[in-house]
Amino acid sequence: MFDALPLPKYHQVYLVLRQQLDEGRFAQRLPSELALTQEFGVARVTVRKALERLVAEGRIVRTPGRGTVPVEPPARRSAAGDALPALASAGGLLENIVSMGLRTSVKVIDCALLRASNAVAQALQLPTDAKVQKAVRVRSTREGPLSHITTWVPETLARGFGRRELARQPILLLLEASGVKIGRATQTISARLADAATARLLDVSVGSALLAVNRLVLDANERPVQWLHGLYRPDRYAYEMQLSRVGSIDAKVWVSKELPPLFH
Repeated sequence: MFDALPLPKYHQVYLVLRQQLDEGRFAQRLPSELALTQEFGVARVTVRKALERLVAEGRIVRTPGRGTVPVEPPARRSAAGDALPALASAGGLLENIVSMGLRTSVKVIDCALLRASNAVAQALQLPTDAKVQKAVRVRSTREGPLSHITTWVPETLARGFGRRELARQPILLLLEASGVKIGRATQTISARLADAATARLLDVSVGSALLAVNRLVLDANERPVQWLHGLYRPDRYAYEMQLSRVGSIDAKVWVSKELPPLFH
């Protein structure tokens, strides 16, 4: 069943079972080991290893004679201990970033000035020989690593902050402190498999699926001020939108209202 995927079989079984637990698939107990081996087409030791990982995470409890029962997961909470709102006003890009910055901690992996690649220069509308500040950070909640973020900022805008400041505040706050007026942002969300370096930093297996976010931030004058590539653990990060129907009866369409991302 899983041979085509670049993950250990036990981890693939674990991911599917964890997703089913999140969906409330098992109201009272999970199927037996034998039933799971038949369902997934794997050896019993593979199923057992997947279940052991779920036990270690506190997602299930295994009791002789009673079987394997799910454990109700705690409500999503921030690093400060406050329950995160399921819905919130759009607020704005800066407010959302600040909210995440207050609820998480960050480790700066790298910060350096270098010549922009063609792709970065094009995104930031810079000459090909321009220099940019490239910063790599890992953001975490108290449950563990959440995201792997790489950002590029034009050198002229990044002169006032470096590694120390990036460990303390979100880049957008640092940019605003230097006089930049944040206007808007455009972004795309897709998926990507974790490579060895990213997997190590996010504490996932190589080949695990991650949410990939590319974001271009512009100032009030429509000048690009930041290019961001983010990789997020989907078990700790959710991106939510509200959809509304607008238009005449014969031409109604869905329009979205972006909400702050949820993370736990």
